[in-house]
Amino acid sequence: MTLLGPAEIRDLAELLGIQPTKKLGQNFVIDANTVRRIVRVAGVTADTVVVEVGPGLGSLTLGLLETGAEVVAVEIDKRLAAQLPTTVQQLQPDARLTVITQDAMVIDSLPRDPTVLVANLPYNVSVPVLLHFLETFPALQSALVMVQAEVGQRLAAPPGSKVYGAPSAKAAWYGEWKTSGTVSRQVFWPVPNVDSILVGFERRELPGTEIERLATFTLIDAAFQQRRKMLRQALSVVLGDSATASARIEAAGLAPTSRGEELTVRDFLAIARTDG
Repeated sequence: MTLLGPAEIRDLAELLGIQPTKKLGQNFVIDANTVRRIVRVAGVTADTVVVEVGPGLGSLTLGLLETGAEVVAVEIDKRLAAQLPTTVQQLQPDARLTVITQDAMVIDSLPRDPTVLVANLPYNVSVPVLLHFLETFPALQSALVMVQAEVGQRLAAPPGSKVYGAPSAKAAWYGEWKTSGTVSRQVFWPVPNVDSILVGFERRELPGTEIERLATFTLIDAAFQQRRKMLRQALSVVLGDSATASARIEAAGLAPTSRGEELTVRDFLAIARTDG
């Protein structure tokens, strides 16, 4: 056996005195088939350097290591981080694993440049963590994350869809996103109250500079904070007034009467590049 099953997961949790709570988004994967499916869809091979965020008790970690890949695991919980190398050593003694005990929201360096990010992310931090990693680690070329279905659909949403919002536009700055299948609630312990989904990412060339990204993201935030308002009204908060906002929107080749949900990230960038 090289992966963890339901009994092993519960035994580890008891050993560490961990009682997973839905409030903290602690839902551990207990199904080996699901783990191997995630690894397969992520395209992980022996040549891959993977960063895993929130490895928890190690069920997905072991699936990644099973391919021969090198894994850098970032875990904020000191108990979990301390136990993970022991668990891996017992089941896969030759595995290449490095555990970093740090908050994924602020980490700014890793011992190896990862090319793939794979993670089971709690819904309350999934988008900020993803955006932070994509901005901080440009060597990342792809990702596959398991998130709450609502969050995943929002990440992959195109302009004009009902769930398209600030996370959708910001995520699109770094590349292309798509949903890659649903995940049954029954593969988790404890069983969550929400559905989960796999979301895949492929990096593309960045559309602008870092200064332009910051300006673009400011416009995106303003547009979606008042998403029912026309763009000229929503952006007047950050561009000065409605007349100035209208002029800059028109200079970008867009209609001041449009709404944020209709614009791509490149449309927002075009507005950011105007000087009124």
